[in-house]
Amino acid sequence: MNDQSERMRAIKEEVLNLTGSPLYEERIRTMAYPVIGEGSHEARVMFVGEAPGRNEAETGRPFCGASGRVLDQLLQGIGLDRKAVYVTNVVKDRPPENRDPTAEEIALYGPFLDRQIDIIQPAVIATLGRFSMAYLLRRFDLEAHLATISKIHGRPHEARVPYGTVTIIPLYHPAVAVYDRTRFDELLNDFKKLLSYV
Repeated sequence: MNDQSERMRAIKEEVLNLTGSPLYEERIRTMAYPVIGEGSHEARVMFVGEAPGRNEAETGRPFCGASGRVLDQLLQGIGLDRKAVYVTNVVKDRPPENRDPTAEEIALYGPFLDRQIDIIQPAVIATLGRFSMAYLLRRFDLEAHLATISKIHGRPHEARVPYGTVTIIPLYHPAVAVYDRTRFDELLNDFKKLLSYV
């Protein structure tokens, strides 16, 4: 096992045993899984959602329900293989009833995402939804650029990181096109901007 895989495995073990999380008891009670992430540890493009939903918690895989099908279609639409990217969430355990993650949960799980970014060292991070957008823009000292996702979706923001430069591109969550299929082309146009980084 290479160093990247070892470091990812360590994150998984820590999340599995994160008894201090308010979501831990719920995970045990429902016999669910944490969702660490999936894809290439060499990915140039990393997708970061908010938190797992029911399908994700049942399988331990990110974006495997209706939103995942839209994500797959969007990736297909720009000719990008899902195995070539890395997909994860800020929060690694499912909030009950798919409610929004709390600030406390984001603060607790965020450092695991920070470590994943450090392991993968992507050229671009595409945030899927407003919670991951807000977390990462703040994390990389880009809070001055923070606005509603409807204002800044598809706009690249450059940040300095220990391994060089990373571009953060806020995108709508794929669920937008689950609820309103007419929005699919708008999402696809934003996704096309990722091709500059592949």
